Amino acid sequence: MRQAIQDLEESKIREVANAGLGRADVLAFWFGESDEVTPGFIRQAAIESIELGETFYAHNLGLPELRQGIASYLSALHQQSCSPDRIAVTSGGVSALMLAVQALVDPGDEVVAVTPVWPNLTAQPRILGARLKTVSLIPSQGSWTLDLAALLSAITPSTRLLIINAPNNPTGWVLSASEQVQIIEHCRRTGTWILSDEVYERLYYAPSSNDCAPSFLDSALPHDRLLVVNSFSKSFLMTGWRLGWLVMPSELTQELGKLIEFNTSCASVFTQRAALAALKAHQELTPSVREHLKRCRDLLIPLLQAIAEVEVQPPAGGMYAFFRLKGYPNSVSTAKRLVVEAGLGLAPGEAFAPEARGWLRWCFASRDPERLVQGVQRLENWLASQR
Repeated sequence: MRQAIQDLEESKIREVANAGLGRADVLAFWFGESDEVTPGFIRQAAIESIELGETFYAHNLGLPELRQGIASYLSALHQQSCSPDRIAVTSGGVSALMLAVQALVDPGDEVVAVTPVWPNLTAQPRILGARLKTVSLIPSQGSWTLDLAALLSAITPSTRLLIINAPNNPTGWVLSASEQVQIIEHCRRTGTWILSDEVYERLYYAPSSNDCAPSFLDSALPHDRLLVVNSFSKSFLMTGWRLGWLVMPSELTQELGKLIEFNTSCASVFTQRAALAALKAHQELTPSVREHLKRCRDLLIPLLQAIAEVEVQPPAGGMYAFFRLKGYPNSVSTAKRLVVEAGLGLAPGEAFAPEARGWLRWCFASRDPERLVQGVQRLENWLASQR
């Protein structure tokens, strides 16, 4: 086994979740998905496709009609034309991210990543032998902010790739449009590629004329060194379907198709039919998902803020409350204790970066908000037992 693979850390989220396996009494908020089932009309589109016998290989880059649908969706959302020849359909957002890194990074290349972040984003360049340099968001009174000057100074002509996720998992931090413009302009000067993970862009709770968080697609030129990853998982309630997409300069698209062939060949046709149905209903579906999650956020955060040991602020985007539990610096051991002693499943901050040690992530994407209330009660009772 390659040393880079041996050096990979196992998921600390899975490590905590394993402590609760087989326990029906655990309220689990550790994974990044809603417990809401995919809407029936989306499932029906897949069923009809299967019944029609669409069980064969598709084009490496995806069904032409889905690529056109994604391009039209993005053009309307970001008020800039995005042509289908810039789109590749992938077997999940994870695959899109890995394909992008495979396409751009050689062993020894320097990659800069903004952390804390979902651990796949820092593991992927390491798997390919890159030299990873991280720039941390800064915690302040329960929220996290970016030192833009520090990030820009870290990106030099030696930097092959910048990886950035906003709205951010786990912190809920969101890049402003002004910051995105400054990053693009700086990366043009250094010749650095940008890989932007924007899977949470529709889960944005600040007022927005676009109905989504700021995107690099709003201000970048079609031929900028920019790849943007998105997914049907979060705002379309399709996590288990494993379908995402990648936006890139059109010059890269056919080459990317070759890379897809050697990774997954293609996404299944019936899954893509389901995605087409989801896209056609996005004007009703995604605002409904966002409004429900906003209600969940606005229920959970004040309850957590009322606990003396908790330091937290409402996230601007995403589906997570990320909070510091004062007096409990080791989030992995704390999360394991909460599973065993309180029946409460949370993700440890250390899974996302060393600087998030002592923080916990709570996914509030719950079909029944009462589960959130019960979870807070379990946390309060456990903390009271420790005082």
